[in-house]
Amino acid sequence: MPTNAGSRKAARFTESVIREMTRLAHRHGAINLSQGFPDFAAPAELKAAAQAAIAADVNQYAVTWGAKPLREAVAREFTRRYGVAVDAETQVTVCCGSTEAMMSTMLAAVDPGDEVVVFEPFYENYGPDAILSGAAPRYVTLHAPDWTFDADALAAAFNERTRAIIVNTPNNPTGKVFTRAELETIAALCRRWDVLAITDEIYEHILYDGARHVPMAAIEGMADRTVTINSLSKTYSVTGWRVGWAIASPALTGAIRKVHDFLTVGAAAPLQEAGAAALSLPDAYYAELAEGYRRRRDMLLDLLEPRGFTCFRPRGAYYVMTDVGGFGFADDLEFARYLVADVGVAVVPGSSFYHDPALGRTQVRFTFCKRDETLQAAGRRLAAIPVPAAAG
Repeated sequence: MPTNAGSRKAARFTESVIREMTRLAHRHGAINLSQGFPDFAAPAELKAAAQAAIAADVNQYAVTWGAKPLREAVAREFTRRYGVAVDAETQVTVCCGSTEAMMSTMLAAVDPGDEVVVFEPFYENYGPDAILSGAAPRYVTLHAPDWTFDADALAAAFNERTRAIIVNTPNNPTGKVFTRAELETIAALCRRWDVLAITDEIYEHILYDGARHVPMAAIEGMADRTVTINSLSKTYSVTGWRVGWAIASPALTGAIRKVHDFLTVGAAAPLQEAGAAALSLPDAYYAELAEGYRRRRDMLLDLLEPRGFTCFRPRGAYYVMTDVGGFGFADDLEFARYLVADVGVAVVPGSSFYHDPALGRTQVRFTFCKRDETLQAAGRRLAAIPVPAAAG
């Protein structure tokens, strides 16, 4: 490889398709229903706490693995909600968002030659995270409409080289919420093969239709073999703050903290102070958050289904996966380009969520973490799409 080219690792994955769709939305003046960031205000209490911390000159390095008030709040809330004891001093590492928490965990836990099991459709970072860690991803497909996995296929993905499995619940992009029974199936394989479960639980409070979030760490025998990753981003509508964390066993926390220190040194100090305040909000905040998103979900479904989109109703997170095969386009990429350039609505092509693009060639993902006015404006633009004959 020429010395002026990228590494072999970098050549094995593409740039973020999600972020690319946001750039295309800007270029075409499209309504951005691709990237999952809210276009409404963060809680006033959170913003006031950040402003107060800056005014109080909390502007220098925090302890590299996280300011004590935030680590204590993370430990307190996880223990209170899920009954799993967490020690703030030895088990919590604050990172620059859940993205860095995942990368630090992978680099700390996985060696070249290891394998990492990844469910697909997946959030697009997981495959590159495994590759950058020197590991080989092994994919197990979640099947629509309920996004269930085949237990035998999952078992076949485990072997003596398996080091970790990544579980995202509630799930991006599907909105699937893994059941306790499904998590127990995964946990049994982790115990049998001595495998680490790395769980992305960033949408834990965004649940619908009676769905309940069960952390993998709460499954019997999994507390010490689970790394739980979370963030302020989605729960508090501050995706640009980049404050996340990893909860792990003390032994693995030491390794995660070392990697984190040399990757980023630490997350923004005043925003960590604000994070501690956010985690002290009353339970009513989370109930209102979920209800607000439930209403937006139903609004988006009511806009999409009459236009011929086959929608897979999410039970968590704030995305809707759809099948667009009836519209007559060659694939998801062509349809997504048509939507952003000609209709003025940006979505994410489904193939970006699969290791084999063919598996997502008739799917696109919408996000509904937007103001009512934004969703309604998107609906008016989508009304220009001819409804497929089979749906009319």
